[in-house]
Amino acid sequence: MIFKRRDKPPFWSRLREVLFPRKGFLRGLDYIRKRLHRLPDSPHRIALGFACGAFVSFTPFFTLHFVLAAVLAWALRGNVLAAMFGTVVGNPLTFPFISVTALWLGRTMLGRHGDGSDFAAVTHAFAEAFNSISMTIKSWFGYGPSMLDGLLDFFHDVFLPYLIGGIFPGLVAAVACYWIIGPVVAAYQERRRNRLAKRAGKWRQAILDEQGAYMARDAEEGDDA
Repeated sequence: MIFKRRDKPPFWSRLREVLFPRKGFLRGLDYIRKRLHRLPDSPHRIALGFACGAFVSFTPFFTLHFVLAAVLAWALRGNVLAAMFGTVVGNPLTFPFISVTALWLGRTMLGRHGDGSDFAAVTHAFAEAFNSISMTIKSWFGYGPSMLDGLLDFFHDVFLPYLIGGIFPGLVAAVACYWIIGPVVAAYQERRRNRLAKRAGKWRQAILDEQGAYMARDAEEGDDA
């Protein structure tokens, strides 16, 4: 297939590149910034879409952030592609803060004071949950015991507090992204329109000058005749 890599790297190498890119996060952020500027949509829709992605990044629906961001942006009439870019708010650098804050806030709101956690405990809990899901599905086909009880404990102790606690900081992040991204995109689009209009004016003037030169030359040839 054209443009497809002949030697596909192993899964773990690709995962490591996503989590810790060799060229650094700044290069990826600069790429996202340029793509947001060039999206063919209004600043409001682009900013709204990015805000949807930022909000979804504060939810515990890992591996589904892209899909949920796109659905939310579509429902709110935001830009779907910008929503996918907005999920970059949740990344390996911010997830430790997001997860600990959301889990602590959710447990506090549910009356579980003093029941805190750290990022290592959160990641371990989600890893155990994914393993429980896998084992439970296998048990349906007669392979091993069901681990449904572990999933219920995970939902009660981690998932539900994370989901509830992530709503408020997610909304704060979404509003901040909307008010930052919108004016930035509007300013870029205005500069781009002015630059294109200026370039079109130069081309138009060049064509008029060329036509004038031809007319002047034809007039001189007519006088000579």
